[in-house]
Formats: sequence, C-alpha cells, structure tokens
Amino acid sequence: MTDDSPVSAYVSAEEVQAEATVRPRRLAEFIAQDRVREQLQLLIAGATRRGDPPDHILLAGPPGLGKTTLANIVAAELGSALRVTSGPAIERSGDLAAMLTSLGPGDVLFIDEIHRIARPAEELLYSAMEDFRVDVVVGKGPGATAIPLDVEPFTLVGATTRSGLLTSPMRDRFGFVAHLDFYTADQLDALLVRSARILGVELTADGAAEIAGRSRGTPRIANRLLRRVRDFAEVRADGVVTLDVARAALTVYDVDRRGLDRLDRAVLTALVSSFGGGPVGLSTLAVAVGEQPDTVEEVCEPFLVRAGLLARTPRGRVATPAAWEHLGRTPPPGTFGANPAGEGPGSQPGLFADT
Repeated sequence: MTDDSPVSAYVSAEEVQAEATVRPRRLAEFIAQDRVREQLQLLIAGATRRGDPPDHILLAGPPGLGKTTLANIVAAELGSALRVTSGPAIERSGDLAAMLTSLGPGDVLFIDEIHRIARPAEELLYSAMEDFRVDVVVGKGPGATAIPLDVEPFTLVGATTRSGLLTSPMRDRFGFVAHLDFYTADQLDALLVRSARILGVELTADGAAEIAGRSRGTPRIANRLLRRVRDFAEVRADGVVTLDVARAALTVYDVDRRGLDRLDRAVLTALVSSFGGGPVGLSTLAVAVGEQPDTVEEVCEPFLVRAGLLARTPRGRVATPAAWEHLGRTPPPGTFGANPAGEGPGSQPGLFADT
C-alpha cells in the first residue's frame, strides 16, 4: 500500500527506527520461513567452518517479509561488518567500485531492490562477485585504460521484490536463492507476542489474533498495526490491547476485518457499484477511484487478487463473489467464478488468464 496507509507493506523513513527496535538479531529469533532459516544456517555454518565467506545470497519476495532483517542476521551470524545500499542509489559504476574496494575481508554487502541497479554497475558487479576484482576505466575514448583492482572476499546479499526483472547473468551468480512466503495467522500471532514483549505492550491472546488476522500475512504490517493499536489503548483505554480494543482501534485506522483499507474498499466498491462487478479496464477503474492506474495495479491489486476478491481477465478487472459478500451485497446470477454449472462468465474459455 501507499506509505501513509497502515497496511502498506513498504517502510517509510519515519518508521525505520521503530522497525529496528523489534527486528530479530539472530536466526534463532527469526519467526517463520523455517525452510529458508534452516538453509541459511547450513550455509553460514559450513562457510564458518571452512573460514571462507559464504556464497552470495539472493532474497526474493514481496515487501515486508524480512529480507532486510535476514541480511542483518547474516552479517551478525558471521560476525562481519554490514554495508547497506540500494539498487536505485547506485547510478554509476564508479560508485559501486568505490564501495566494493572499501570492503574488508568477509564483509557483507547488502543491496536492496537489486533489480533496479544501473546496467553499467551491474556488469561491474559480475567480476566482483566471481573473481573479487573490478576493472575501473580511467579516461575516455581511445586513450581509456582499464585498471584492475582487487576486492577483498565478501558476501553479497541482494534483495528483490521482483525477481523476474533480474537479468539471467545476475541471477546465476548467486549461490543461494531464497523466496520468502507470506506468514500464516499463527506465525504472525507469535511475532506479535514477541514484539509486544519488546515494546512493553500488554497484549491478550485474542487481541493478538485480531491484529494478526488483519495484517495481510506480512510482519511489517503486523508490527505497524500493533504500534497503532498500542497508541489507541494508551489514550482511549487502560493500555491493555484486548480483542475489543484492537477492533475499535483498527476501525479508527480504517482497517477492516480482512485487512483492507480505504483505497482497497474504494476499488471494490467502484467495481461492484459503478460497473456491476466488471469486467472493467484498469484505466477506467483508476479514474473511478481518483488514483493513477499504476497505483491501483501495484498497490491495491496484488492483495485483492491474493485474497480472492478481484480477478484479472483479458477483458478487464472482475469482482469475485467474495468481493460482493465482503461489501455486504448479494452477487447477481452469473457473477465471475460463481457458477459451478458451467454457465455464465466464469465458464468462458480464457477468462481466467492474467493480463
């Protein structure tokens, strides 16, 4: 969601410090992602025994699932220094060369949103990852000279929310690739209990379950909602986050029982009320809710599709029966996906294809 939404999976500059407060420091403290955690333990333990830096690591998955946290944990488990940057910040190959040559032996370099790194810098990174060497070009034209510079052995940890945008040469240079999955309600429950203990929040079991159920399977959202509910509990209640307090607080912040916020509901309402459930084109739907098409497509639709409330079809966006029911309305006959008898829009060939 957008940065000002309580259910945004993206972190704003203002909450970086708040996130750091509850961020686990070791693999043993990291909740969920059991398979990834076990694989990283083996990778780090094996490299430590050999006295070598571990293979380069690529962490892929939607925002808010713990990629940055795992990068910090890798450095902590190795006892190494961590250098942090992001793909958009590396505009020139010289910027990357300066960073690489300043690394110490065994350091960890974390590049967030690595799929957005500039192409010249990406090509420089190839030799650094494989041979621990960079070639810096001095001068221009026929008189240009490439000066090879050695780089201390290091581990690159790359994070991406869109692994499909990585080039094949870049992806192939990572020795370990992990995909992070959304959390279950029980896993978020355990995470909230841990965060509440660190923040000094008195949280009941049913209060934690209520927040977890509205967190979209994303730890960052769960922790953000916990902080907002804590504020409500301290100002308008006795400071204890119970089921009733959590429900009242999340109502104030426009987060409904399924984790939808104002913009999500506006998209569904426009689709159902103004267009009869669709299909309707993306641009038309964006105009109806007063947003840009890319905001609707990239901010709202991923969760609405995952929640089974909206479908993308070759003819446009379509509301599912669950969307009608979520808005308290009865889906009309022939609603997309609601006709098991093989009649109506849901039975048309190719209608379920993505666009």
